Amino acid sequence: MELLSPAGNVEKLYYAYAYGADAAYIGLKRFSLRVKADNFYEDEYKKVIELKEKFPGKKLHCALNICFHNKDIDNFLSDIDYFKAYPIDAFIVQDLGIVPIIQKNFPNAELHLSTQASCVNREAVKMYKSIGFNRVVLGREASLKEIREIKDAVPDIELEAFVHGAMCIAYSGRCLMSSLLTARSAQSGFCSHTCRWDFDLHADPKQLAQSGALAIEEHSRRGEYFPIYEGDDFTAILSSKDIRMIEHLKDMRDAGLDSLKIEGRMKSTYYVALVTRAYRKALDALDGKITEAEAKPFIDELENVSHRESTTGFYYSRADADKTTQGASDSAYDLSATIGKKLTDDEMKTVLDTALKTKSDLEAELEAMHPKAREARLKDYELNPDRRIVPAEKKDGWHMYEYEGLNMVDYDSQLEFVSPDVVSTPAEKGKWLLLDPENGTVRNWVCNGHKCVLYTQYDLQKGTLLRVKDNGYVEGKVRDTGR
Repeated sequence: MELLSPAGNVEKLYYAYAYGADAAYIGLKRFSLRVKADNFYEDEYKKVIELKEKFPGKKLHCALNICFHNKDIDNFLSDIDYFKAYPIDAFIVQDLGIVPIIQKNFPNAELHLSTQASCVNREAVKMYKSIGFNRVVLGREASLKEIREIKDAVPDIELEAFVHGAMCIAYSGRCLMSSLLTARSAQSGFCSHTCRWDFDLHADPKQLAQSGALAIEEHSRRGEYFPIYEGDDFTAILSSKDIRMIEHLKDMRDAGLDSLKIEGRMKSTYYVALVTRAYRKALDALDGKITEAEAKPFIDELENVSHRESTTGFYYSRADADKTTQGASDSAYDLSATIGKKLTDDEMKTVLDTALKTKSDLEAELEAMHPKAREARLKDYELNPDRRIVPAEKKDGWHMYEYEGLNMVDYDSQLEFVSPDVVSTPAEKGKWLLLDPENGTVRNWVCNGHKCVLYTQYDLQKGTLLRVKDNGYVEGKVRDTGR
């Protein structure tokens, strides 16, 4: 089975591929149902081409899954040459009006039906196949039993289904609530996730007794009431649990699925990397490439990325899908930095030579000072060691890596390296330094925007990420993040 991961930008596309995805799906500005994802624009197609060359055999799917208005069709046609610059293997669409345009302008690209089309039966799959679709991304409401029936009826079309991530409370994501409350249409890519907000329940006792009328009020929008109606055969409203099927991959394979899709183009790089890695290892174990024992530590790491309570969705029983939850996603770790390429010996020498020059200049500056001024400076360094400028020194067996800081890190941070094939490695104090490459000095701390290289005795795999323990995280308790 293909493992298909989300990529909201070029960086996430790299980590999706590096951490084991067979394919990744992206969106382009204005034509994707995740317009709040960074998406792809301008000359980023050049970087995408480079990534495809770096990861031969990996596929790229492009989501064009909005409901197209006339102006959207016109905009798409005007941008058609730009789209052709991307090495797109397949388009994901729900609006049939765009199909002949894609078939004419992208004859070598496959057509994949979006889950938004709510395709959950064999006759619909036959129809979509007849008009040129190569794959159907089934609606989340299809059970494994129904999927097997569809595959038996239409064996020569690929079937794809979601395996992990958020599940919309509306039927196949056809939600009107965001549009109603915020004037941001989910069908045009502007979903504000109103179903996950915090609401208070209001009811007039007399009305309730007579008609069962109920209303909810969202915490930050006092005075705005949203009526709800609850029937006898369901109990769920609003915020659904997330799908997690990593323990049931054999059942998905036996049902006839060709591709497993991870939800989350708006999720973080850290999320994309670790969820992709967990499912890659689980699939490798299913295929006998590694043992279940070898895969287990990677699967366990799903608890260390942002998540909410999980369910198997509609795959086994609607009752599972109807179970709701509350609160935002939470994680025990924050992503501190991405680790880039390993510096060559010559590049390391340049940084260390710069450090030697800085050391020489500092010594000359001290020597030129009045004795009393020099004594005061040295006393200040003694009382305030953080003020001392410390040039780096050559350490045998150490390596340097490009370092892109995302959150603040100092030498008291509880850091861990994670990589495609290593679950995690604690970054022990004394075995790594953060250097300013411009003067070769040791930085006391680093934050986003600081130029930095990582100097360490650890030999790190390509694609390594640096994470930090979030001391505010309490296992089993979802924090109130304000949204």
